Amino acid sequence: MHPVTLISLTDPGRALAERLLRLMPIAEHLHRPQPFQSMVRERFQAGHRLILLCAVGIAVRTLGPVLRDKYQDPAVLALDEHGRFVVPILSGHEGGANEWARQVAEFLGAQAVITGAQRYTQPLLIAGVGCNRGCPLESLLSLLDQTLNRHGLQRHELRALASIELKQDEPGLYALATILNIPITFYPATVLNEYADRLSYKSEIVFRETGCYGVAEAAALAHAERLVKHDFRAELIIPKQKNGEATLAMARIYGNHDVS
Repeated sequence: MHPVTLISLTDPGRALAERLLRLMPIAEHLHRPQPFQSMVRERFQAGHRLILLCAVGIAVRTLGPVLRDKYQDPAVLALDEHGRFVVPILSGHEGGANEWARQVAEFLGAQAVITGAQRYTQPLLIAGVGCNRGCPLESLLSLLDQTLNRHGLQRHELRALASIELKQDEPGLYALATILNIPITFYPATVLNEYADRLSYKSEIVFRETGCYGVAEAAALAHAERLVKHDFRAELIIPKQKNGEATLAMARIYGNHDVS
């Protein structure tokens, strides 16, 4: 979990920060740090999740020059000095700021102001998996848990597994699905090749061995887009990860869905 820094600028803001420390006792509180912009940017670039007890405009002008993208930037909340409103201003979905805002608001008896579109609140996460012949369950679980932990996700957030038909006789994949209590679906190489242009990398070696240019990423995208009732496009939110025995990638999709 990323470290948390609370930054206040006024005396009421300092009092509010001291209240919040009861919710997150290992967080650090900086009151009127100098130089302000440099201190805030330094913590942000170091990966700290931030609670800024100041106007949203101050937060935006301070962090604007150091923003990267929604997959790398840590979560940032802005609160008014009296703790009436909690606004997630960065990494609402990927960084968990929306859910964090709800937790902080509940603790304070405040209003969480979530501005993201409603359809983004409950995404479907699909893990695409590839593996060597006879890959043990332990290798699959190790890769999965390392990937989830690295991206602040948990096992229960996964809705399904997917792989290539060539692997439908692999006991380790079925054991993984059983432990996670989610279904696993296998797709022919011809279907996976429909996603070749959306892969982070097209491997000629994998193509020679399987008939498609990438198993984990393509399987995740293929299955995600078959879960929804409308033509929403799946996002590859975690590109291929690997260890000595297996590969794994994750796709996300939103919209009306029908999965058991």
